[in-house]
Amino acid sequence: MPFVRRFLVDRFGDQPVRLPSLCAGDVVRFVQCQAPRLHLKRAKLLTTALRSFLRYARYRGDIACDLAAAVPTVANWSMTSIPRAIPAEAVRRLLASINRRTATGRRDYAILLLLARLGLRAGEVARLELADFDWNTGSLNVQGKGGQRSTLPLPADVGAATAAYLRFGRPPSSSRRVFLRAKAPIRGLLGPQAVSSLVRHNLARAGIQAPTHGAHQFRHALATEMLRHGASLTEIGEVLRHRSPQTTMIYTKVDLQSLRTLALPWPGVRDDHAS
Repeated sequence: MPFVRRFLVDRFGDQPVRLPSLCAGDVVRFVQCQAPRLHLKRAKLLTTALRSFLRYARYRGDIACDLAAAVPTVANWSMTSIPRAIPAEAVRRLLASINRRTATGRRDYAILLLLARLGLRAGEVARLELADFDWNTGSLNVQGKGGQRSTLPLPADVGAATAAYLRFGRPPSSSRRVFLRAKAPIRGLLGPQAVSSLVRHNLARAGIQAPTHGAHQFRHALATEMLRHGASLTEIGEVLRHRSPQTTMIYTKVDLQSLRTLALPWPGVRDDHAS
């Protein structure tokens, strides 16, 4: 509705809305003006909203022609961006900077280790419950996208950090969530935004300039390090629990050493080793 309202205000202003007077040029001009200002996903949502509205208006008989067909398509090139991973040295500095003598420090340290060592998503960390940790087998049950559950091995340092928080940092609560707010009301972290906020706060406190302020950069960092140590894309996809191999393909962009072998020599540069 906000997109449709914006479109109608752009076309009619304070005048009465007269849908029969709409033409294809109005639709094209609006999209061409608005789309460049929006993130790709928002731009695609804009065009989807306009098509839906214009189809419905035609169904009602408010417009005679198929203006939905005039809505331009937003280009959606695959894998256009490079994963923005926090450097491994920055991760080490961040972890070393946390004061684990405090309850909040123990919690933040355990969360950051889960992000860095297992590549969990922010929402997956926030949803963790006490029963998800199997201390006898050293494994962790994670609820991922679409409610899909996966069992992951629990690294020793991650297990030790989580246990330290549960024993000496977690406030008393009836909540079954592992990680709780440090201040009242004491309850589980409110979704991925809370985890990303925690990451942003700790990066700022440590004075670390990271590629982004969110939690996903640790997931990218794990994949990048695995690739540099010789892991295959299939292995990386299994660790990150990608449902499609295409999702993992984006990490080929960060393997600069392999990409250099594909680069053509710059025109005019003499190859001294050429025979």
